[in-house]
Amino acid sequence: MKYGLKMFAGMLTVAMISACSSDSSSGGSSEDETIKVTTTIAQIGNAVEEIGGEHVEVVSLMGPGIDPHLYQATQSDLKKLQNAEVIFYNGLNLEGQMHEVFENMSDHTPTVAIGDTLPDDVLREDMEDDNKTDPHIWFDIEIWKTAISNITDTLSEEDPAHAEAYQQNEEAYFEELDELHDYAKEQTANIPENQRVLVTAHDAFNYFGNAYDMEVKGLQGLSTDAEYGLADIQDLVGTLVSKNIKAVFIESSVSEKSINAVIKGAEKQGHNVTIGGELYSDAMGEDGTEEGTYIGMYRHNVDTIVKALK
Repeated sequence: MKYGLKMFAGMLTVAMISACSSDSSSGGSSEDETIKVTTTIAQIGNAVEEIGGEHVEVVSLMGPGIDPHLYQATQSDLKKLQNAEVIFYNGLNLEGQMHEVFENMSDHTPTVAIGDTLPDDVLREDMEDDNKTDPHIWFDIEIWKTAISNITDTLSEEDPAHAEAYQQNEEAYFEELDELHDYAKEQTANIPENQRVLVTAHDAFNYFGNAYDMEVKGLQGLSTDAEYGLADIQDLVGTLVSKNIKAVFIESSVSEKSINAVIKGAEKQGHNVTIGGELYSDAMGEDGTEEGTYIGMYRHNVDTIVKALK
């Protein structure tokens, strides 16, 4: 069951007051207990697991195939948020339907929007509306490292006894991310310059394109709730035909309908375009798979894009 924001926020407030009273009477938690962390997207959840290690217990609200732009809190989210000792979310209006929920949570629980802490000069604006910021920061590894460093700081503040462990885990994880970034640069360099055009359903890959010198085109805007029409399809088809782009990509959390309209439009102009593969944009893969981790998801995207375009 889904709730309207005001109803859900009100229920959450009542539940949190009750929970706080219960915690006070129980005398708090033991030093040996893990910190219960709730995140929105799994990208953040995976980072918390890597940095927190054995000292955290993590649950993410939005699993594989879930679109955070359109996500609305459900009844089961109430307990997950109520039980959290720390909450991390992306911010930058990615989880736009849950803004009021997070405001309510911040009155009772450390609630951190990791994207909102970033300096303005590293953030990308909406090409069509400079009052909007692109929230898909996880596709630039250097920016993502800066954002998730908030996880280390917050966990250390809430659990100073293990602050050194959190810092060491961050350093080890960042080394892996640096290796991933080097891999992505090496692989994308194999795409001919005139084929470095990444076409997807919505504008989720602008940070990726900026990091690896690729032009990015999305039929919809930064959010999947953006409208698109015939003129948008024709504009994208024109790009494919004029630049002789041979592949476009679907996204795991977005319907194929929009991309199929682009493919059919290109066919009408005598230009054959194939689906180059499925990319993970706003959501990661299934738990227990390589694509269910940030590094595995990112590597999958790089390999899929390079194979289709080179």
